Amino acid sequence: MTPLLLGVLAVLLAGPVPALLGRAPWLRRTPYAALVLWQAVALAAVLAALGATLALVTTHLLPTDRSVPHAVEYAVAVVALGVTGLVAGRLLVSAHRTGADLRRLRRRHADQVDLLGRAQAGGVRVLDGDLPVAYCLPGLHRGRVVVSEGVMERLDGDEVDAVLAHEWAHLRFRHDLVVEFFDVLHRAFPRWVSSRSALAEVRLLVEMCADRAAAREAGRRPLAQALVQLAEARTPAAALGAGDGRRGDLLARIEVLGDPAPRRAQGAVLLAGALALLVLPTWLVVAPWLLTVLRLAWA
Repeated sequence: MTPLLLGVLAVLLAGPVPALLGRAPWLRRTPYAALVLWQAVALAAVLAALGATLALVTTHLLPTDRSVPHAVEYAVAVVALGVTGLVAGRLLVSAHRTGADLRRLRRRHADQVDLLGRAQAGGVRVLDGDLPVAYCLPGLHRGRVVVSEGVMERLDGDEVDAVLAHEWAHLRFRHDLVVEFFDVLHRAFPRWVSSRSALAEVRLLVEMCADRAAAREAGRRPLAQALVQLAEARTPAAALGAGDGRRGDLLARIEVLGDPAPRRAQGAVLLAGALALLVLPTWLVVAPWLLTVLRLAWA
């Protein structure tokens, strides 16, 4: 029964649950806790998928009072382990390809920015161009914050500071790794269980988290005004940008910025839910082994 429960849980957490969470905009009121919840859902889906086959092995190989496992049960266990290896291998291949592609794009773009951009204090690169554009390029050793001349000309000093604080927050908290994790899962899982809404919502929450950090440093009003100015900006591939996203995302971000009231109860509930999601599949896999060990110890 446990393998079936874990299999159903994996499918639900990979598809329907993210789709439902994506339709709950109130979660964005606590973007940090919501982001943790989304990560827990994704990780629990992986644990459940791997645990389903491990639980099948447990069911057929653990010693019981009735008999010693026979050849058919060993064969089932071998097949289950093969499926586990397939799932794990697919995740590893997806992680390698996604990471390699992103790092290649970022290195190439960073070389171009270093060649064409003007260096300013604080590690900021300024590119020529009237359209206001601001983004950051994460890097293994040194990230870059890039803005266009249009940002420096159209935005006042406080707004520029807010935009820079937003981009530095992305680099400081390594939001790129969070987005990359969900990109890996989106590519690794089959399309019929993979949810695009999860990746889109996580990208939005990452921007909201950077907004919160920038608002604490530079103020909510300058940041909101800067976001409106950057509404038409486009962020290059493999980068994170303050103006990146759809019009609906921009409205949602400004709405959250306009609601600074702490929602500690909601945050606590979401964090507790995230912890429960991680514990459930782990316990379903570990419990049979633990019960067997205790039964043998008391025998």
